[in-house]
Amino acid sequence: MIKEFHPNKKFMFISGFLGITSMLFLSLHKSLHLLFALLSLTAGSAGVAIADVTVDACVAQNSNTHPSLAADMQSLCALSASVGALLGFVISGVLVHLLGSKGVFGLLTIPAGLVFLVGIVLNEPHIPNFAYGQVNRKFLDAVKAMWTTLKCPDVWRPCVYMYLSLAMSLNIHEGLFYWYTDSKAGPSFSQETVGYIFSVGSVGSLLGALLYQNSLKDHPFRDLLFWTQLLYGLSGMLDLMLVLRLNLKMGVPDYFFIVIDEGVSQMIGRLKWMPLLVLSSKLCPPGIEGTFFALLMSIDNMGVLSSSWAGGLLLHFLKVTRNRFDNLWLAILIRNALRVAPLCLLFLVPRNDPKSEILSTKKGTKISESENIELVSLVNSADDR
Repeated sequence: MIKEFHPNKKFMFISGFLGITSMLFLSLHKSLHLLFALLSLTAGSAGVAIADVTVDACVAQNSNTHPSLAADMQSLCALSASVGALLGFVISGVLVHLLGSKGVFGLLTIPAGLVFLVGIVLNEPHIPNFAYGQVNRKFLDAVKAMWTTLKCPDVWRPCVYMYLSLAMSLNIHEGLFYWYTDSKAGPSFSQETVGYIFSVGSVGSLLGALLYQNSLKDHPFRDLLFWTQLLYGLSGMLDLMLVLRLNLKMGVPDYFFIVIDEGVSQMIGRLKWMPLLVLSSKLCPPGIEGTFFALLMSIDNMGVLSSSWAGGLLLHFLKVTRNRFDNLWLAILIRNALRVAPLCLLFLVPRNDPKSEILSTKKGTKISESENIELVSLVNSADDR
């Protein structure tokens, strides 16, 4: 009997099924217990994560087989994400007002259904005679391959830079948010106005993706990261000008200045993130692209989490609360200085451009002169035995 295996189709089916069932459960249940609500939201988030990792695996795999298109594929993903975020910000408030929270949860079954539909129409080569009994051995081989790859200097050095560059960009958004809505120290914006301002920031992210695709995608990683990291630190000075009320002395209204600030910050943040994504896809060994890319993204997520923790500790140490902002300017200044600090670590990033190869893409070839790694696939045909 010939067994066929379609990994990506199954992942899309699972992702869509989790999204549809969890959102329907939230929208149709009238008196849902808090525990079940949390489980439903967790299941919905898991469905999104599964689809995201599956797409990342496809992008990383195609980046290895088509190195010249690696930057283009990441730009397309970033462009799609920015358009989706902008659309969500624009219509979410209106939909919540018209349909209520349960109605919006019901509408969220539509994108989950589209993911399920992708699983149906997705055309991928099947794997005949799939050896299900070898999954455990292939999994162990994949773990060994990832560990050996991480020990390669061309891999762990960029990983260290990515983590530190994210962790050192302290997240103090909570302090700024309370300042935005404060009637005495801040501009006294409503929460809805702050949400609209953040939606305008998505336009900046969209412009950053377009700018990278059209003008910056072919630049070497180290050169581009130098300028984006520097501009990222300088863009934080707009927050300092705002908190010190220098914009009013220049005759620029708060709302207009904050919109410009958010748009510029999001655009530069996207420009800083894009080469890191392309670099991450270049670091993935053939056969385990999805797993290794997920590992790299988990390292980046740890950097974002560390940034939030450190930012919260900084605000606590400086005694910045929801109604006390005397030292908020100092927190912004410290954050801006730490944003520039990763420039000293740029030697960890390779000088390669996005079209060149960092790792060998052939099985059994050497990644470095001192190490020989067999890059095996977790899912392989029984004919290879």
